[in-house]
Amino acid sequence: MLREILASYDQYGISTGWNEFFEKEAEMPYFKELDEFVTAEYNSHTVYPAKENIFKAFSMGPDDIRCIICGQDPYYREGQATGLAFAVKEGIKPPPSLQNIMKELSDDLGEETQSDLENWASQGVFLINSTLTVRDGEPLSHQNKGWETLTAAAIEYVLVNSAYPVAGILWGSKAQSFSKLFTSVGNAPRFTVKSVHPSPLSAYRGFFGSNPFSRVNAFLEQFGESPIKWGDKEITLY
Repeated sequence: MLREILASYDQYGISTGWNEFFEKEAEMPYFKELDEFVTAEYNSHTVYPAKENIFKAFSMGPDDIRCIICGQDPYYREGQATGLAFAVKEGIKPPPSLQNIMKELSDDLGEETQSDLENWASQGVFLINSTLTVRDGEPLSHQNKGWETLTAAAIEYVLVNSAYPVAGILWGSKAQSFSKLFTSVGNAPRFTVKSVHPSPLSAYRGFFGSNPFSRVNAFLEQFGESPIKWGDKEITLY
């Protein structure tokens, strides 16, 4: 199933900038096993996100990415997962983690944004989960099946090939497992903001008050790049 999706880039909205990357990964033994597992899961269970949105985060080319936000796995309840980490469709009640992200954005920059996070993606924010699929009602049900290898390879591909500053916002231990890539590969400036996950179980232990959005913008501006407009209103630069 995954190979079939990757063979139809235009139909599934995957940027052609990822062609070389996916051609290489699709030949790896882990990807064959992952493909077989995911295909069986979609054939026998309810799995999120919808098939056409599994690779939605890859709709932007690797050269367009300025910030990488890595989540854990997709939301596991009906109607929530969109293929972009932490996002839900407009009209769907934001899950607790997204509510906390929005609260931190408001506290950090005094801004608000739409819950689909399309505004972020359109500005080069790579909203990628460590695991790209999940079984209905069973969080982490698709971990350790190969997705983490693909996600790490994708992050590395961006960092190795980008000639521009790239920031990472790494929330929680799953995301922070990729932190070493930001210091070990590529030559362009790198910056990471690390904190606990924004879930209600941990947000008050260091997520709130971490100011990830203003810190990423300060990094980008330091190297002459325009800041990300995290909210729907104009940012007041300082």
